[in-house]
Amino acid sequence: MILVNNPGSWDYVYTPLDHAPWHGWTLTDLIFPFFLFIVGISMTFSFARRLEQGNKGQLMRSVLRRSLIILLLGLFLSALPHFDLANLRYVGVLQRIALVYLAASLIVLNLSRRAQAWVTLGLLLGYWAVMKLVPVPGAGAGVLTPEGNLAAWIDGFVVPGRMYQGRWDPEGFLSTIPAIATTLLGVFTGHWIRSGRERLEIAAGMFAVGWLAILAGLAWGIFFPINKNLWTSSYVVFTAGAALELLALCYWLIDIQGYQKWARPGVVFGVNAIAVFVLSSLVTRLLIFVQVPSGAETIAAKQWIYDNLFASWASPVNASLAYAACHVLMWWALTALLYRRRIFIKI
Repeated sequence: MILVNNPGSWDYVYTPLDHAPWHGWTLTDLIFPFFLFIVGISMTFSFARRLEQGNKGQLMRSVLRRSLIILLLGLFLSALPHFDLANLRYVGVLQRIALVYLAASLIVLNLSRRAQAWVTLGLLLGYWAVMKLVPVPGAGAGVLTPEGNLAAWIDGFVVPGRMYQGRWDPEGFLSTIPAIATTLLGVFTGHWIRSGRERLEIAAGMFAVGWLAILAGLAWGIFFPINKNLWTSSYVVFTAGAALELLALCYWLIDIQGYQKWARPGVVFGVNAIAVFVLSSLVTRLLIFVQVPSGAETIAAKQWIYDNLFASWASPVNASLAYAACHVLMWWALTALLYRRRIFIKI
């Protein structure tokens, strides 16, 4: 997310490092659902340990506290630097993470696994039904254009402040509902990993179900297109399948074959994931709003860095990628320092 959120110039981005304009997907469109999927897997491990200690009430308070902190961090980043509440973007990536984590936690802590499965199915089928069957004033039913879809119309009524894309927002209210299903699919995967089966059976099961989910998502996409902006049900199933494939590969390499050293950079980032995402977003905003001298005028600090340290020696698209890569390396160096000192910022 740090890589794709910080190109040197948004005018020069390699296609896999940018979101699909509307229907369809790129590698970048897999990042957010992969994160929510892993959140679900992590919940099965952390919740099981806490519940074994008989601390369900304390666990619920911890969930509420964590959700509120993540939500407030998202709002804080949106408000920078002017804190203009009338034009604040109240929805966003961290806000969606907070709401999805809270909703999925309530479902997992209060419903049986069978009920959780029915809820997941209901979220996917229900979202498909309302998006295809409920008419939008002035557009009709089943319209999935940026301005004519039901999610954008509802968000126009219930989401305060400004939208990321003017009349619609990729992290809006209605499209957050199927994102809950993404996390719940991660929960079921976590239960599979913790099932006590042989490791090869666990890996094989994830590989098999992953391919089935990818094919099911592609088939569903014929009727309800894969779309990250709308977080369509086909997108949920497809990305869950892709996440299962990548997780199965990592599980096979690390837990079965014992190849662990190559994954250490990911561990360094992972143990402080939310913290480094927030800090990188904060620095990015400061670099945009802080002005520095450039000849007879002033420009954003980010623009000065990009022009003088990257665009001066590389082609525009490669300079833009090099800037993003250096951004990632800088934050990896910081997280590596925290990791060596055993400093883990818990939220």
